[in-house]
Amino acid sequence: MPPAFVHRITKYDPADRDEHGHYTGTEDTISDRGPVEGAYLAAVAAFAEDVGIDRLEIRDPEVTGFVHFGGEPSIFGHGLGRLFPPDLTGYHDGAEVSLPVALELVRAMLRGQGAWCRLEVGDVFTVHVGWDQYMYVGSDRPCADAVARTRALGLFPEPLTASPYAAEADEAEVTEPVDEHFWMRVRTALASQHALLLEESYVRNAARWHRVTPENLDTVRAGLGPRALLTVWPDLSPDVAAVLAALPQEETIEFVWEEQDGTISHMIVDDTDYEELNAHVSDARAARALPLQLDERHPLLCAALPDSDGVLRARW
Repeated sequence: MPPAFVHRITKYDPADRDEHGHYTGTEDTISDRGPVEGAYLAAVAAFAEDVGIDRLEIRDPEVTGFVHFGGEPSIFGHGLGRLFPPDLTGYHDGAEVSLPVALELVRAMLRGQGAWCRLEVGDVFTVHVGWDQYMYVGSDRPCADAVARTRALGLFPEPLTASPYAAEADEAEVTEPVDEHFWMRVRTALASQHALLLEESYVRNAARWHRVTPENLDTVRAGLGPRALLTVWPDLSPDVAAVLAALPQEETIEFVWEEQDGTISHMIVDDTDYEELNAHVSDARAARALPLQLDERHPLLCAALPDSDGVLRARW
């Protein structure tokens, strides 16, 4: 259950809203990267202090994908460069971070440069950042001191019944866990096909690709990220020219290929990119084109990694 007390915290004065609740004032919808942004972070810290928490859990993390929805241009590292390494180790569903790191994640989301996640402590405390500098803080108690502190910071805490960004109980679309039955099915497929393509989505819109064989399967398994979504596809085709010739027109696809050194790369392309793609993969060892439309994507297997206790907590 989400926390019982929720406040929408913004820089927008309720007096400047019309009868429909739409803001009509002059405040900008992007972060000032200065005192107002600092006030948002101080407000979160005040609520955390009232509740008595100093660590939060990252839930449902994502980064900029093919389409960027942030209010500012996306940047390399999705605004997370000062917090996590380039491969985003430590930024995954279920990762626990200190309050200072959580506040920096809030800063990155306020700046809208590519990263987003829910920050939660079970049913005790939540922080959700929405569009246009709207922030929602949930707590298991009224937090009168934090509300007063937020007002003193020049922001407007408004009570709500719930955060619009609260996770729904039935939100997960993937309910199959990656268990020994899953791996048995992978081994069965490998017995006849020798190689398969494994897509490891470690956060939303970010994936690592592996070409698995009976010989390297255990090594690949050992390196998978926590709570990752695993999608198994047929192997890459060694006839790269035929794959390129069969690319569809007026359709966006995901092109996956194996470099000469064995690295698996991928790119989202449409027919306006095909000439450049042909040159880019001219020395590829193998390739495959995968559809992006959900009703056309038919993987061999799809499941999510559970926690060490066998419980599937990731919401894919």
